[in-house]
Amino acid sequence: MSPDDICPRPQSLPPLATTPHSPPIYPASVWECESPQQADDMLGGKIAGYVYQRDGHPNADLLAAKCRELHGADRAAITSTGMAALSVPLLALLKSGDHVILGSKLYGKTQVLFRDEGARLGVHVSIVDTCDLAATKAAMKPSTKLLVAETIANPLLQVADIAALAEIAHAGGAKLLVDNTFASPIVCRPLDFGADLVMESLTKTLNGHSDVILGLICGKEELWGRIGPVISAWGFSSSPFDCWLASRGICTAHMRIERGSHHALVAAEYLRSSVQVAEVFYPGLKDHPDHALATKQFSSDLFGTMVSFTLRGGRPAADAFIRGAKDIPFCPSLGELSTTLSHPETTSHRGMTSEQRAALGITGGTIRLSVGTESAGFIREALARGLASVP
Repeated sequence: MSPDDICPRPQSLPPLATTPHSPPIYPASVWECESPQQADDMLGGKIAGYVYQRDGHPNADLLAAKCRELHGADRAAITSTGMAALSVPLLALLKSGDHVILGSKLYGKTQVLFRDEGARLGVHVSIVDTCDLAATKAAMKPSTKLLVAETIANPLLQVADIAALAEIAHAGGAKLLVDNTFASPIVCRPLDFGADLVMESLTKTLNGHSDVILGLICGKEELWGRIGPVISAWGFSSSPFDCWLASRGICTAHMRIERGSHHALVAAEYLRSSVQVAEVFYPGLKDHPDHALATKQFSSDLFGTMVSFTLRGGRPAADAFIRGAKDIPFCPSLGELSTTLSHPETTSHRGMTSEQRAALGITGGTIRLSVGTESAGFIREALARGLASVP
């Protein structure tokens, strides 16, 4: 055979007498099928297998299986981003005329997705403080189909009463969707408390290595009929390489999150002792208003890796602190191996008016700390250098 006929031809896989201990990467965009009937049966879900990467691939399924087990879910799917994971229930479960209740403390882009993009689809939205159960119950309508809340709110770390929210949603014929990104299933499993669907940005804590953009949606079997078709039709599918990276990252999630949570409490207690700090927000502190709820909902005395605090000097103090804390990178994300800083006023909540931020308790002096895997002593010293730079 000539090179013209050798080079482009597909190769058969070598026989494997042993199993690779680390899962391989499957970058194939398309899979060879035995017949049209086999392809039809696989695409229709009648038999297992793969045809086209957008409809599923082994690396996504391996990652989804691990996440499903961690959350105790019936089903799980991996999406290209966390926002794609949030888009799936909007597109799969809602129709024109339906009503959604959004927590007022939700991530800004989540509100944009449901409030603005949802409005284009005829979906109506009410924004309510979902930590106020009476207000949440009062916002329910006969047309309410979905209630959306965060386990731990960004950035001031209020804790949602998931069981109570599930009861409110179900009493009105709605479903509860929980964004569990700040907690992860290592800290909290919302499905155990009655949530119907859970999403996470796998970009953050579960992957934990600053090298992946992915999302997770998981939940009950009864809601799953349209999830897969929506992921495929809207192009929300994931990359095999990113799924492989996240599968590797998730192998150490329990150790990273446990260590980060323990050191977050150390950081919170240290920050509270500083005269430059007006307020510290961390549900692991015994005087946090949601500490008792967090203790009931969270596992093994873990309260998450996020700490927020407000400096008395406002924006100038925050700028000085960030400049002075040279060993803590200013990275507007979270859940990394290393400890990082973020400034909500200029990053995650910059799309809000100053009045809207003030209503949530966010000021120019508010800083969000994502605690990584360094020693507690290193984190304290880095924070001390930042505080010493505040006039």
